[in-house]
Amino acid sequence: MVTFGFAPNLKQKIFVPGNGFVSDEKTAIKIAEAIWYPIYGDEIYDEKPFKAELKDSIWIVRGTLNYDVGGVAYIEIQKSDCKILKVAHGK
Repeated sequence: MVTFGFAPNLKQKIFVPGNGFVSDEKTAIKIAEAIWYPIYGDEIYDEKPFKAELKDSIWIVRGTLNYDVGGVAYIEIQKSDCKILKVAHGK
């Protein structure tokens, strides 16, 4: 279902996809990469493959620990509106 509404004080229609702005795993991972890259740089790609799972309408995306030490990138993205709820990196 697609919803249209009017933004307060604006004369524009607001488009809201029926399945949310982050409708699938692939989209969640791409958003995570876009957020992580300016923070962690090219090193973020050492944590591929990235894994995403949907829990209670929140996409949780993590990197993969490919070494014996260190941690992985972590992000929580709200499915409905793409709001970033948390960004972290393990040690």
